[in-house]
Amino acid sequence: MSGHSKWHNIQGRKNAQDAKRGKIFQKLSREIYMAAKNGGPDPSGNPNLRMVMDKAHANNMPKTNIDRALKKAEGNSDEHYDEITYEGYAPGGVAVFVEALTDNKNRTASSVRVAFTRNGGSLGATGSVAYMFNRKGYIVIDRTTTDADEDQMLLDVMDAGGEDLQTSAEAYEIYTDAKQFAQVRDALEKAGYKLADAELTMIPENTTPVPEDKKEQFDNLVEALEDDDDVQNVYTAASEE
Repeated sequence: MSGHSKWHNIQGRKNAQDAKRGKIFQKLSREIYMAAKNGGPDPSGNPNLRMVMDKAHANNMPKTNIDRALKKAEGNSDEHYDEITYEGYAPGGVAVFVEALTDNKNRTASSVRVAFTRNGGSLGATGSVAYMFNRKGYIVIDRTTTDADEDQMLLDVMDAGGEDLQTSAEAYEIYTDAKQFAQVRDALEKAGYKLADAELTMIPENTTPVPEDKKEQFDNLVEALEDDDDVQNVYTAASEE
């Protein structure tokens, strides 16, 4: 993970995401519904639900939207979504891993395939790129919210059970084993840190630069996938700019 920073990229895309906030809320509602349906509506006893609700709060999702999704899960709704992943390559040979939550597998498969083929990519078989990514916990602490220096931060991260710390002028980025994510997140919050982001993510073992003449196609592919109502997350092995 050394040298691979997500935070700059996340911040750089914030304005674009703001313009699509309604779509983001819709996707988060689906995640909240499924997490509560599978593990119960109490986030204190359902780590997956707490993580999704933290993500919802970070995206300024209204409480009424969150409550509506929870009530639907507690009710007799027979609504159901399947978790599906898709794998392929973007222009320039960059690996792409897609996570979807859908009530219609055929519709989603068709939409994802079209997004790849129309933008110079190719959809691969299951397992074609998954081995290139590792599931990790990812936590961000904005440096303007803490007085801790890098030495103190490193000590606290190690004490909490974190695996890796990356620092920049803007933020501390912490990576954890996926199974230890909740433990590390809770320990850092207990230590008084305010978390700017905390989620499970997919980190590529190695990255691939996007050729200059393929960047527009690459961006269009990622945007087309992220715009799909059924797609929850898009991960790529593209080198960070």
